[in-house]
Amino acid sequence: MSVSWRRSAVVVALSAGLLASPLLGNVVDAQLSALPAATAKPKADQAADAPRLASVDNFRDVAGTGAGYDAQGSHHVDKGVFYRSNALTPNDSDLATLNGLHLSSVFDLRSSSEIAAKQDRVPAGAAYVNIPILGGDLSSAVAKLKSPDDAANFMRDINRLFVTGTDERAGFANLLTQLAGQDGPAVFHCTAGKDRTGWAAYLLLSIAGVDSDTIMNDYLLTNQYSAASIAATLAQIKAAKGDAAAALYQPLLGVDRSYLQAGIDQLTATYGSVDKYLKDGLGLKGQTIEQLKHKLIQ
Repeated sequence: MSVSWRRSAVVVALSAGLLASPLLGNVVDAQLSALPAATAKPKADQAADAPRLASVDNFRDVAGTGAGYDAQGSHHVDKGVFYRSNALTPNDSDLATLNGLHLSSVFDLRSSSEIAAKQDRVPAGAAYVNIPILGGDLSSAVAKLKSPDDAANFMRDINRLFVTGTDERAGFANLLTQLAGQDGPAVFHCTAGKDRTGWAAYLLLSIAGVDSDTIMNDYLLTNQYSAASIAATLAQIKAAKGDAAAALYQPLLGVDRSYLQAGIDQLTATYGSVDKYLKDGLGLKGQTIEQLKHKLIQ
């Protein structure tokens, strides 16, 4: 495998949110160079939709839009409590918007190399917490991909690792425990806001009692929110490496229901239920899970 081809593989993996190197900055440029109870909030705050950010395109409310996702039949997921995002690198206008959300904490799930390549701009008043999830030399694995099927299987394996990986489980346990103890709104994110972030959102919505179809549809929203940046990245890969390379790496850039489902199937096979995964796999205390439910459900 040529050095240039391997370098292209690493860049694509970066834009997929899986790893990082000094190449990661602006994705297109890179391609070209290549435990307290929740405090009650006013109804107006609960009804407000998360703002759409031009420079952080996958920023959204875990609870969804409108009244919030249905939860446990007669309830809704409380809005304005937990947000999910891709790398938090807002322009000045979007930073001002984020400041208006009065976030208490930013939880960054990226590795040290990802952070060094593209550091967060933390909103005013928010504490910054790094909880790295997914380690190892993922760039070597990406460089060995031979086909789009290989790439899709790689993404499924990533989601299975969220269930089987010791370090990954420890990271999610840390995140959920700290989210349970937040006094105010918080945001968690990785690089693309779809894999590590997507699994964390899956767990939160499951804890809230949101139905499986709604959770899956929420997961797939990345393909809508990040459509422009995904298309731009694919165009740059095609221009630099041709149609075959673009087809090869396309599965890494967005999400597919089979990716999340692979993690869910692994969870079911290993633990039987989300509750058992939370308690036995992540080691969460029942009190922590109840705190999260209290914060999540109106």
